Amino acid sequence: MQVREFELDVAVDSSSARSLSWLEKRVMAQIGASSVPIRFVVNAMGAASWRCDVAVVEGVAPGIAARSRSLFEFRKREAENTGAFNVALVIPTGIACTIGGHAGDANPVVKLMASVCDTLITHPNAVNASDLNELPANALYVEGSTLSRLLMGTAGLRPTRANRVLAAVEAHEEAPVLNAAINSVAAAVATYGLSSAGIVLIDPALQLASHATPAGRASGAVRHLDRLFDAVRAKRGQFDALAISTRVQVDAPCRTAYYRSHGELVNPWGGVEALLTHAVSTLLGIPTAHAPMYESVAVAHEDIGVVDARMAAEAISTGFFMCVLKGLQQSPRIVTDEASMRAPGVLTAMDVSCLVIPDGCIGLPMLAALEQGIPVIAVRGNISMMHNRLADLPWAQGRFYEVDNYLEAVGLIAAFKRGIAPDSLRRPLPALHVEVAAQAPEHAARPGAALPEPDYLPDL
Repeated sequence: MQVREFELDVAVDSSSARSLSWLEKRVMAQIGASSVPIRFVVNAMGAASWRCDVAVVEGVAPGIAARSRSLFEFRKREAENTGAFNVALVIPTGIACTIGGHAGDANPVVKLMASVCDTLITHPNAVNASDLNELPANALYVEGSTLSRLLMGTAGLRPTRANRVLAAVEAHEEAPVLNAAINSVAAAVATYGLSSAGIVLIDPALQLASHATPAGRASGAVRHLDRLFDAVRAKRGQFDALAISTRVQVDAPCRTAYYRSHGELVNPWGGVEALLTHAVSTLLGIPTAHAPMYESVAVAHEDIGVVDARMAAEAISTGFFMCVLKGLQQSPRIVTDEASMRAPGVLTAMDVSCLVIPDGCIGLPMLAALEQGIPVIAVRGNISMMHNRLADLPWAQGRFYEVDNYLEAVGLIAAFKRGIAPDSLRRPLPALHVEVAAQAPEHAARPGAALPEPDYLPDL
């Protein structure tokens, strides 16, 4: 099995419904029924077409493919459950986000946003910082494709006290690199109280190679994915979440340029890591996260100097694995059976009160929110390489808001939670619009005619 991502154009016209079913038909017609789509991104919206990237798994065994739902399957939520205010926070990887585009540098955003909602649902890219992870107690660590399926209405999240976490580690030929991953698991057991399901070595290894898409996003290719599945097959039923540690092939000049870029270049590791975890979570139906290994001891000993603070967490780590183990410790279980999704305590699309994204980003989470009627807050200050005009999409009134920064987004969330109209907090207040309702001809009063007696008054 292999995972790859490629670019395609999706034709649009004025008669297109532009619903998710419309999108599925046009995308699947180009990728073929034998490929399993796992990720979808709109790079540019044009009047005649959308330029998109789609990631697929190829060579999937029929039995595994049959268990995975279509990426584009959509179930409209019946209503919003208002018993709690739950926020989904998405900061996509591989697009050079000013905040959250490097090494867990969105942790302060996550902590602040979690303080004003009942539950914050976010994904590894927002909090993974090598050996650090500041995930708040009321936040859920959810792999990106699972978060998409949650908003699409095809998956639910069942919070858990603890997962049995299996570590799948590449059998690196250099002992210091391999030992760093093994020691990370031991440290998580001793300090987090992690319930370890053991460590399996992937030998021979699968291959993750990083490259950029034509649009400039960080992406890559995953080869020999079946080797990972073979390594964990004997443990099936003995673990609830899968933590993966392998090498990611990144050219040395690219690696050096990134660390010297002061945060201006795209993190080259995250894109292909997302392809791997999207594939595994989709096909196996379990929480999954990945951490890179050093390519060699020589690379580990390179002096990269003092780096931009947003990537400093990587500069101080040797195993990069602790953040993943902490996140997966209580990552919610994935529920896809429709009856089980209605069970008490399972979070579904009906429980999502709003979605927060960087401005310009269009992927399945945002498109699902648009169709579900979930309010979306776009943060202009989290600049990335994505420049789609989100305001041009067919939003219902009061379902799309643009803010300058996450401080403003948190204020907007607080207003939503209290049921306060955002416009009432601005000055001048909006003018009230008064209309005279047009009457049907048969109900219009004739000049000089007596008004009819009301039929709701009692006889006196």
